[in-house]
Amino acid sequence: MSFKRREVVRFAAAAATVLAARGTRAQSWPSRPVTLVVAFPAGGDTDAVARIYAEKLTSQLKQPVIVENRPGAGGAIGTAYVAKAAPDGHTLLYAPSPFVIAPHVLRLSGATRYSAAEDFTPVIKDARLQLVLVTATGTGIKRVEQLIAEAKAGKALSYASPGAGSPMHIVGEMLNKAAGVSIAHVPYRGSAPVVADVLGAHVPVGWVTPGTVVEHIRAGRLRALAVAGSDRSRVLPDVPTLTELGYKGIQVDAWQGLLGPRGLAPGIVRTLNQHMNEILKMRDVVARLMALSIEPAGGEPIVLAQQIVQDDERFGKLVKEFGIRAD
Repeated sequence: MSFKRREVVRFAAAAATVLAARGTRAQSWPSRPVTLVVAFPAGGDTDAVARIYAEKLTSQLKQPVIVENRPGAGGAIGTAYVAKAAPDGHTLLYAPSPFVIAPHVLRLSGATRYSAAEDFTPVIKDARLQLVLVTATGTGIKRVEQLIAEAKAGKALSYASPGAGSPMHIVGEMLNKAAGVSIAHVPYRGSAPVVADVLGAHVPVGWVTPGTVVEHIRAGRLRALAVAGSDRSRVLPDVPTLTELGYKGIQVDAWQGLLGPRGLAPGIVRTLNQHMNEILKMRDVVARLMALSIEPAGGEPIVLAQQIVQDDERFGKLVKEFGIRAD
């Protein structure tokens, strides 16, 4: 068994131990305010969702839960900060799925170095975000098959993503491989400029999450061509998956999750997991998440643990295969 594989097994086993520790509780936690670190600037989807949970957890834990934004280095600064924090339950991480990919595409060292599969204790996978391929209605592109046919005919085409090494970049390269084409990747710094340039037809198509484009789709300014998830989006139920369109093996869901530093006590994990599952059933929370085009998830810590293990292995291989490096 390789070192990497041993670490993956250890990580999953640790999560299983948390799952089994149903009766264990941390007697003195929380003894002071809890910091929920978001490794990205305020105002984005991850930050918005974290603030919803912080509000609800404050009520449930009887201690303030404060969102602290620690952006920089593609999210590595804030993420590594939590990895190195004391595992006492007073410093937690609210992270989107790219935090698993980042160590494979960024040159991390010193204060920014971390391993998603080794340095954290999973608490809950709370949200799912589809990846959607969009085009401006004025481009005349109505189907993925048309886009691929034009690429095979020699037309110079490109696709936009919110950044090199993002899940959107990876799914774009997966589609290139599955379809046997070479549509050029154009990386942007975030989703907003992607949407602006797709709307302006400066780039033919772009991969984004629904929250950034759903109003443009409903208004008829953008057309959704496909989603990359394992099934259709609850937000865009009429849009086919790439699998439905015949591009097998392209099933990529973005997600968000709550984690603590490695070694977080099982009782704290259990308490947080129970509270979060309760929060995710609250009608106002579901409504607020869906308003952001985010689908609520939930479940035991092992669900997030398994997701991280799978993504770490899968995307690590894809990053090497496609030669992806961050900007």
